[in-house]
Amino acid sequence: MAETPASTPLVAAFEPLCRAARGVDLADPAAAERELARRFGPSTDAARALEAELVRLLAEGKVANRGELPVRYGRVAKAGPETLDFSIDVVHMNGAGPRHRHPEGEVNYCIALDGRPTFEGKPPGWVVLPRESTHVPTVAGGTMLIVYLLPQGKIEFLQ
Repeated sequence: MAETPASTPLVAAFEPLCRAARGVDLADPAAAERELARRFGPSTDAARALEAELVRLLAEGKVANRGELPVRYGRVAKAGPETLDFSIDVVHMNGAGPRHRHPEGEVNYCIALDGRPTFEGKPPGWVVLPRESTHVPTVAGGTMLIVYLLPQGKIEFLQ
């Protein structure tokens, strides 16, 4: 994700996550999560540096700057060449969000902010939902910052 006229330093910060997710088959979420962790492990120095940067961006109001808890959200970028065809959204959560469907799947990178939070019952790190899945995204046990990567930017909010 080289700097292009359409990209910004903010979008560039998410490059490691987009690169890790590129080409991962989301059909088997557990296998996809293992592959993502192999490509960009949450316990690595690179991941710790990215997490610190994302927490800084949250504190500065540059991400997840709309709405109120339990769900504060914000779009960083629409899907396009500079994001390897993922849209990038960042959500600050400590409860349940709106029910939605993933026509092409969803790749999430989850960062614990306080407590012992889980997203969809899983600890911080990578969480994958396959194509055509539907859920009410839920954080329990604390607060998380979650980067949502949506292939082709596809999502359908449901009632």
